[in-house]
Amino acid sequence: MNGKRASGILLHITSLPCRHGVGDLGPEAYRFADFLARCRQSYWQVLPVNAPAAANSHCPYHVRSAFAGNQFLISPELLHRQGLLTKKETRNIPVLPSAYADFGKVVPYKTGLLNTAYRRFKNRPKVPEYRKFCRENKSWLDDYTLFVALREHFGPGCWTQWPPEFRDRQDHAIESISPQLRETIEQEKFFQYFFFKQWFDLKRYCNQKGVGIIGDIPIYVAHHSADVWAHPEIFKLTRTRKPRAVSGVPPDCFSKTGQLWGHPVYDWDALRDTGYSWWLERIKHNLSLFDVVRIDHFQAFASFWEVPAHHRTATKGKWVSGPGDDFFKKLFKRFPDCPVIVEDLGHDTAAMNALIRKFDLAGMRLLMNAFDGDPKVNPHCLHNHVRNCVVYTGTHDSNTARGWFKTEARSKLKRRLFDYLGRKVHASQLHWELIRLAYSSVADTAIIPMQDILGLAERARMNRPGTTANNWRWRLGRYQISSELAKKLAAITTLHGRA
Repeated sequence: MNGKRASGILLHITSLPCRHGVGDLGPEAYRFADFLARCRQSYWQVLPVNAPAAANSHCPYHVRSAFAGNQFLISPELLHRQGLLTKKETRNIPVLPSAYADFGKVVPYKTGLLNTAYRRFKNRPKVPEYRKFCRENKSWLDDYTLFVALREHFGPGCWTQWPPEFRDRQDHAIESISPQLRETIEQEKFFQYFFFKQWFDLKRYCNQKGVGIIGDIPIYVAHHSADVWAHPEIFKLTRTRKPRAVSGVPPDCFSKTGQLWGHPVYDWDALRDTGYSWWLERIKHNLSLFDVVRIDHFQAFASFWEVPAHHRTATKGKWVSGPGDDFFKKLFKRFPDCPVIVEDLGHDTAAMNALIRKFDLAGMRLLMNAFDGDPKVNPHCLHNHVRNCVVYTGTHDSNTARGWFKTEARSKLKRRLFDYLGRKVHASQLHWELIRLAYSSVADTAIIPMQDILGLAERARMNRPGTTANNWRWRLGRYQISSELAKKLAAITTLHGRA
């Protein structure tokens, strides 16, 4: 971070209002950027914008590429402005809910629009910017589009079920089938070109408004991903390319069996032998997309929970050492001013904290965790905050502030919260009290989820860790942001020296 007092709002792109069933990079994203500027906010934090691996859940942390963008965030309105869709096509919308994202309906609908736009695009002379995009992103774009084309060619099922010569990416097999796949490959390149074109146009607009974008890097990628297929040597896989070990977290007070995430884990010895080239290219890519990057599950760089792939729960995993300071020495040698936030919530280990201190990394403080335990040592307590950190009321994985207060906070915790505030407050006003506490923190940066700006209840929660149903679906109503709300937040921001 830059050492200046600042604040921002956490709202994922899919949560934006939009007529097309899910938030995208179109007009409502620009409207939200205007709102941030009126609120005197410095940052817009988003969740990962990578292509999701599972079409049914669209979890932004389960991705089929560490580099490719989510094509379903492409705006039909902006494609219309490019002459690739007619106005009628952008208005012929099926019945879609406005309060939440129904990915089951959105995906086929938007796929049809994107395919129509591609058919028009391919019959036009290729613009120089498109050729430049393909050339500059060749290192990941060719692998990704080939992977998607092969997946479509061979049908449902994981790539480990493909014929061995394609599973193992043998040159002669790829050369023999490439002519059959050319159309699909070109279509996927079109999707990626327009995703990044729309993304960088939005980022430029935000930056001109004085708003930086904080992006998010998922620690792992899905097994059924272009990265694992194209770079099997940097993951712990069997001879037939199936995972030997997968990711998760051990049992804790929230789950007796832990959480089994199921991503293949990295072979950090193999990565070290390459100078961490894949990871450094990934960081470079994200630094071009965002003004600040948040590294998810930072604990894994110190040590990670590794579970044998055949296990059904995470109970019998083990801690395995991560790359530690060797990786970060290489990272900061290549990117000396790399602006990062590290997600250091969850398991608090000496090795992880040593990394944070050694490289002066900005960790996270969560106000929902601030009123429990020993106030002398609890790092989330307001009086224990440090300047180089980011304070949140909550995150995408936690309840909303109001939902937390009503359904999770115990009586003892509420009493300590009221003692901190100097008075009792009603649940309907709690969010503003927590926002004021966050803004009054010595922490350089305060980020508030949009649900907490609005004081929404538990039903607006974005994700429930350890579950797969009904997550990532919440969406902002178009009329929930107002000039009165902007004035109120701007006043609080200015009062606490964050404007």
